[in-house]
Amino acid sequence: MADRKMRVLVVGSGGREHALARRLAASASVGEVIVTPGNGGTLEVARNMPAASIADVAVAEKIDLAVIGPEVPLVEGLADDLRARGIATFGPGKGAAKLEGSKAFMKRLAARCGIPTARFEVFDDAEAAAQYIRKSDHPVVVKADGLCAGKGVVVAADQQEAERAARAMLSGQAFGDAGRTVVVEERLDGQEASVHALCDGTRYVVLPAVQDHKRIGDGDRGPNTGGMGAYGPAKLIGPDLEERVAREAIGPVLRGLAEDGTPFTGSLFVGLMITPKGDPNVLEYNVRLGDPETQVLMELVEGDLGEILWGAANGRLDVSAVKRAPAHAVSVVIAAEGYPGKPRVGDEIVGLERAAAVSGVHVLHAGTRREGNRVLTAGGRVLAVTALGESLRAARDAAYEAVDKIHFPGMQVRRDIGSRGLG
Repeated sequence: MADRKMRVLVVGSGGREHALARRLAASASVGEVIVTPGNGGTLEVARNMPAASIADVAVAEKIDLAVIGPEVPLVEGLADDLRARGIATFGPGKGAAKLEGSKAFMKRLAARCGIPTARFEVFDDAEAAAQYIRKSDHPVVVKADGLCAGKGVVVAADQQEAERAARAMLSGQAFGDAGRTVVVEERLDGQEASVHALCDGTRYVVLPAVQDHKRIGDGDRGPNTGGMGAYGPAKLIGPDLEERVAREAIGPVLRGLAEDGTPFTGSLFVGLMITPKGDPNVLEYNVRLGDPETQVLMELVEGDLGEILWGAANGRLDVSAVKRAPAHAVSVVIAAEGYPGKPRVGDEIVGLERAAAVSGVHVLHAGTRREGNRVLTAGGRVLAVTALGESLRAARDAAYEAVDKIHFPGMQVRRDIGSRGLG
């Protein structure tokens, strides 16, 4: 878009979308950003709109580029609807989004493409799954096939727990129709990390590796969440390992999807287990930018984000335009009381301006809403306090300095985000 500045639509309401909207609004190629539905923070950098018919909104607002944040609209085919209306869209179509929408599809495609991943079997019958689990000579993980908002995976402590999880999923008791098919796979040991690649269907560029912290409590204790914080670049994945991930896990799956007639355009998110020997194994593919990984990546990736994503959406990704900042970033999630179960909402958040005044910090909103001059909690993950620094320690210290200026009743914060990178 050389002749005029773009109008960009960001779809979603979380911290990821606030991070994207902030960077897009700062891009020289972008004239206006609209977020649907947005949150209490996206209003600072964009115009919020209700999430009615998104394709109709895109046409009415003369949108040049749509960027889809969450997985659900991608799996449901929103990118196809937008492209059918002539809107350049950063996000895969329904066929390619099945990579995240069905874990069974993902595992079978990985096996077909020779991608390193754990041994697995797929079941839609509870007795067959139970027999397989009882006969397994290794610990297993049970995964609901469909989307479960990040909660459809049980890392079983023993065979009994695995069998209970499989039966609960297959009966529909645990996750409804999303669990009517399950994947039972070998449990891998090691450290988890994620690698994102921006893709245009054929070309791709790998972004800095990030480590997320999934469990609610320090030391990885308590139930899994959507993510309580992240940091990057993750030293676990050096240049040589990153090249292996690209060669063994990114290139093959993009070729496989293209061969199937469903080329992948958007952000491919590779969830990895790095074994004690340093080998990468794919745990999952997600078909969008991660949350809270995006909050970190938007600090670590330089360049005009609008131009980069527009190029990818149009099959003309300029790999050379994506630069890595020589810095580190940490994002600390502040969650509401009750999360990851039923979160308490409606509490006033104080200290946001003082937190944002800390050097290098951006306070990104997720589960918030505005009521006059007040900002109130409105979801489980409320804020993502994100800091950029010359070192990981500097970024971490700045993030926690800002976190400590924010208060609302019952807030939950992990105090060890980034500690793996300091060890």
